[in-house]
Amino acid sequence: MEPVIHLRSAVSLLGRFPALAGVDLDVQQGEIVLLQGPNGAGKTTLLRACAGLLPFVDGEAVVLGTDLRRDRRSVRARVGLLGHATGLYEDLTVADNVRFWAKAVRAEPGQADAALARLGLDGRLKDVPVAKLSAGQRRRTSIAAMLARRPELWLLDEPHAGLDQGGRDLIDDLVREAARSGATVVLASHEHERAEALAGRIVTIAGGTIIAPTPPRPPAAGSGPVSGPVSAAAEAPGSPDLTAPGPAVASEVADVP
Repeated sequence: MEPVIHLRSAVSLLGRFPALAGVDLDVQQGEIVLLQGPNGAGKTTLLRACAGLLPFVDGEAVVLGTDLRRDRRSVRARVGLLGHATGLYEDLTVADNVRFWAKAVRAEPGQADAALARLGLDGRLKDVPVAKLSAGQRRRTSIAAMLARRPELWLLDEPHAGLDQGGRDLIDDLVREAARSGATVVLASHEHERAEALAGRIVTIAGGTIIAPTPPRPPAAGSGPVSGPVSAAAEAPGSPDLTAPGPAVASEVADVP
């Protein structure tokens, strides 16, 4: 099976600086891969480049079957990037933001509302402008926007940041569900214990190169069927499976939350 991510001697520049200086990496469908390394190692650059937001200038870079050296735009609708920036419009409400990103990839009707419910944003918060939200509420809105798009590839940069305990647990549940549904997840996190429990493989990056690739390992405890409470939206008969990858669509999405 063709890897979801295939990089060989891949180089990406920030200005004239090689933030990725010859990366070799293969990630298979359904994997959960943890990127670890010191600040400035290239983790964020690697995630953004795989999302089609930064160019690869040398080497091989194929994501979801698309050669990113030739075409970065078409892959963006199939990828969900949760980064440090929220990707949200400050003057729009929570619900309008999530519906906008769902509509951008022509998601099925109801996916935006189901994502809002899953993130606990379907009450009074859905009508609040993003500009008035707390950091944690903004993070939940960004996650809901990504979830509504049902990406095939999840690229998560510090996904637990700004969330309370319940929110961090929910992220873990969503990641495991996504992988079981056939999506692929690559994340970078400073919450090492929590992230290592999620990941089936750990890859270390430093100086813009992969220095310690590892083979897949057996799933950690808790990576089987999700235990504990699940939201009503997830349990409701006939509700969309938000973590299952949606159909590939053409899109002019310029960025992804």
